Amino acid sequence: MNDCLFCRILAGEIPSAKVYEDEDVYAFRDINPQAPTHILVIPKEHIGSVAELREDNRDVAAKCLVAAARIAEREGLTEGYRIVSNCGPDAGQTVKHLHFHILGGNRLTDQMG
Repeated sequence: MNDCLFCRILAGEIPSAKVYEDEDVYAFRDINPQAPTHILVIPKEHIGSVAELREDNRDVAAKCLVAAARIAEREGLTEGYRIVSNCGPDAGQTVKHLHFHILGGNRLTDQMG
């Protein structure tokens, strides 16, 4: 998808601060962090959001979450972290490519909205 920011990052057209990569998943530091540790985990396959997960592509979400757990461990988030995936404009999704935010590094508030 030529107009997808995350696809352009994957293609190397836009730089990112990579923290993890395997054949299915790519992760990088958010340029506007909302916590001391704020990393985005994305599938290399373009899927618009959680709402577009189906039987034939559901494994990509599991691969992203397994990668997120490994990344959190590497980042030293031993006291906990939050994983968030916004789905649609009302939830604040600004890039229409499935992604999971790893947020941690301090005590997060209970506020979710």
